[in-house]
Amino acid sequence: MKILVSNDDGITADGLWALADTLRCIGSVTVMAPHQEQSGVGTGISLKRNIRVNKVKSRFDDVTAFSVEGTPADGVILALRGFLPEKIDLVVSGINRGPNMGHDVYVSGTIGAAVQGYLYGIPAIAASLNGYDGPLHFEPCAKLVSLLASRIRDGLLPKNIFLNVNVPNLPVELLEGIEVTEQSDKSYCNAIEQDGENAGSYRIRRVMDLGTGPSGTDLWALQANRISITPLLDGSMANPIRSHLEKLLPFLHRELGHG
Repeated sequence: MKILVSNDDGITADGLWALADTLRCIGSVTVMAPHQEQSGVGTGISLKRNIRVNKVKSRFDDVTAFSVEGTPADGVILALRGFLPEKIDLVVSGINRGPNMGHDVYVSGTIGAAVQGYLYGIPAIAASLNGYDGPLHFEPCAKLVSLLASRIRDGLLPKNIFLNVNVPNLPVELLEGIEVTEQSDKSYCNAIEQDGENAGSYRIRRVMDLGTGPSGTDLWALQANRISITPLLDGSMANPIRSHLEKLLPFLHRELGHG
């Protein structure tokens, strides 16, 4: 299995390399990520300028890595449209610092990278950790993504699948389970702040208190310290994909090392 790993936090992000490390046990991994952070660019692509790609030193001998002077989506498009000689079987984006849920998936660069794989008919997974600072527990998220990737490789999940995974920032023994969820209708990047020293200058800020998430949604799962797996985009496949995932939940839960 040929796996492309990208992100929006940049080529040096620890979450990216935690993901690459775990996925190289599932298949052959190539990393192709922005040369600097690209959070909030969504599905944006560079149409009016050249995109430079540089081969960079990888943290692992069996993983080839490239930095892209463009958006997350740019890198995935380049990889899938001929920059890489091999055919890609799975696109994975992450692990993002901070969650990607609710309506804000539409502005997420993490989602923007993964969606390009899906649009080219390739299974895609976006992975995010519900934490920004302090100790970041990437390992449970990376392991869960590898478990999902192995099911895709083995034909136990549909090929036309796009999954949005959000994991609480906790050690695996403190996680309360795994849920197949729906997108909430919350948005947490919609507050503005005026710069007191510069008239007419504003910044968009994250809203950290979103209230209680409706039962069965991504926000609800994270607030209950549960992993959220949300199928995205293809409404016609939503129920079959949910059915496949729900049948796998007991196995995923056990193999994750919890309980």
